[in-house]
Amino acid sequence: MATTGTGGGTLRITGAHVRFDTTLALDGVDLAVGDGEMVVLLGPSGCGKTTLLRAAAGLQPLDAGRIELDGRDLTGQRPDQRGIGLMFQDEVLFPHFDVEGNVAFGLRMAKVPVAERRRRVAEVLELVGLSGFEGRDVATLSGGEAQRVSLARALAPEPRVLLLDEPFGSLDRLLRERLIDELRPVLDQVGVTAVHVTHDHHEAFALADRIAVMAWGQLLRIGTPDEVWTDPQTSQVARFLGHTNVFDAEVPPVLASAAGRDHGFVLRADRIEVGAADDPGTATGDDRVVQLRAAVARRRFRGDRYELRLEADVGGATTRLDAITPAGPAVGTSVTLRIGPSAAIPLDG
Repeated sequence: MATTGTGGGTLRITGAHVRFDTTLALDGVDLAVGDGEMVVLLGPSGCGKTTLLRAAAGLQPLDAGRIELDGRDLTGQRPDQRGIGLMFQDEVLFPHFDVEGNVAFGLRMAKVPVAERRRRVAEVLELVGLSGFEGRDVATLSGGEAQRVSLARALAPEPRVLLLDEPFGSLDRLLRERLIDELRPVLDQVGVTAVHVTHDHHEAFALADRIAVMAWGQLLRIGTPDEVWTDPQTSQVARFLGHTNVFDAEVPPVLASAAGRDHGFVLRADRIEVGAADDPGTATGDDRVVQLRAAVARRRFRGDRYELRLEADVGGATTRLDAITPAGPAVGTSVTLRIGPSAAIPLDG
């Protein structure tokens, strides 16, 4: 595989504010992305992810704040002067150009000589696994091939930073998983710094060096995938990351005993032990480990595990709990749950 690119740069966004009429799209966002790092912006639609990306690219002016690349102020510069590439969800290939013409577009705008353009196009097409596709009509490309061409076009001008705005959002799950697996090795080989936007937490965990969770135009939590999963800090972040057993109000004493606090915690679904209804379990010597009766209300098979929705008898009231187990008792089955301190993640608010 060809080696291409000049390496990444350090992107720093400080105090970014953007307002659309009465809507505050960005509310004082601070974000630093290290040289060669991939940060994934994760959050629901309308939280400000794409606005932040467009501001970094120079497509959206800031009302206040500063954007720097390797210490150089980009805030007032045109998009083509920034050294930043952008890849969209829809590949937006030019139908009147073949693959080579699409990939070379940015190079032509920069007035790169023809021989150098052809060399660069061949290099990046090899990088994305499309060597020999130069003459293909873009209308004949599959969805995955079109996205690879779009990536090659974004990489051809050798940007220091690449911004990816939900590039796999319109693809089916199987193709998305394949391209997620392919994307990171390509960007690592180039060495480009990357900021990737998605609302899919599985995609974020698969790609990110660090995940930045956004809501309401603000950054709520940033850290490595392991850090944000095991310490989401708030119920909003916990729910968006995919935790389901989130208790941010007062809870029955039996669950409070297991968690070591009466509110503000998550019970990890993969650490709730599910056994047969008549299974006494294994004694641990820890009186904080609680045992509950429950019924299986829903079962989903996920290939290597089962995701169970359980209705547990907690202090005479029914409480919904989710568990992830290697075995999946049928819907309606009575089971015993064992929950101890290792399942609990404390929340700040």
